[in-house]
Amino acid sequence: MKPKSVAIVGAAETTKLGVVPEMSELMLHADAALNAMADAGLKPSDIDGVATAGPWPTDIAHYLGITPSWADGTMVGGCSFMLHVRHAAAAINEGLCNTVLVTHGESGRSRIGARGFGGGGASSLVGQFEQPYGIMGPTTMFTIPALRYCKDYGVGIEKLANVAVVQREWAHKNPRASLQELTTLDEVMNARMIAWPFTKPMCCLVTDGGGALILTSAERAKDFPQKPAYILGTGESVETPLISQMADFTSSRAFRVSGQKAFAESGISHADVDHLMIYDAFAHLPIYGLEDLGFCERGEGADFIWERNTAPGGKLPVNTNGGGLSYMHSGMYGMYALQEGVRQIRGIAPAQVPDAKISVVHGVGGMFGASGTIILGNEAP
Repeated sequence: MKPKSVAIVGAAETTKLGVVPEMSELMLHADAALNAMADAGLKPSDIDGVATAGPWPTDIAHYLGITPSWADGTMVGGCSFMLHVRHAAAAINEGLCNTVLVTHGESGRSRIGARGFGGGGASSLVGQFEQPYGIMGPTTMFTIPALRYCKDYGVGIEKLANVAVVQREWAHKNPRASLQELTTLDEVMNARMIAWPFTKPMCCLVTDGGGALILTSAERAKDFPQKPAYILGTGESVETPLISQMADFTSSRAFRVSGQKAFAESGISHADVDHLMIYDAFAHLPIYGLEDLGFCERGEGADFIWERNTAPGGKLPVNTNGGGLSYMHSGMYGMYALQEGVRQIRGIAPAQVPDAKISVVHGVGGMFGASGTIILGNEAP
């Protein structure tokens, strides 16, 4: 994709976030979509491309009264929306469609119309080869690489807990965050244990909500009411559906491939990045993201955060909305990371990074099974 050839011109989350028992998942999709359309000054008849994960694009298009000429139902977990943005940009460049709506809605907490998390069952790969040994769900699956990382690099558990402390500082600045009260290292370390070494604050929230984005060509972007977020670079990759089969427990191959592709496409350097979002379903993920994207050397990510480089006032602000640990996590968090990237580029985030020109948004799908990276900028081509 040519950098800056496509822009995000509409972005919004659902009207309510957190606990929304009065809305089904499909209603959350629609609420977010209508909010994004209002943000862009569009109506359903203006949309000719639809992408989503969870329900089929068929469901979303029918519910909203959209007749698309392009659709994408890619589902690789929480980073699906990064892949949707990448695919939509390619489709717009190829003339397959002009204006794409990407939606997310999930009743993760209230479970109204929820479809459940795929990939399980006795006949699945996980069911056959991992669950018989006691691995049940993300909280126990994600402990495997985290413990190996800590052992190989001599990282204490307090360095993992510190990630949750720092991200709460960002959430403290965000009135939409689910958890806004500041916390301490002792409080995180001594909280209820979920699966060693993760205590509850080191695990993602379980909430209801959604978000939506609208993309179009850069040539058209100047005609919309909001400041465009231009797409500079994109990347995607997958590794394995079985966390036990990762090539290296201390690094994500999908992260590395996706990140390298996005940076190469954008033509920027790490020094150019003003703002970074790293999907944080659990406290170790920002550490892996910093290292696999190339912001830190292997084994140095935990110390980078410990030294407050990613905290408010630090040289590389990370997860400025509070992240999946404190802001919002309905099950697939990638959409919320993208929303914060757009807000920072527009200059309207609750915890705004001064003069932020370039934002990198990086996501994970499954248990290190997939990854997507989107680089956004605010300078017009």
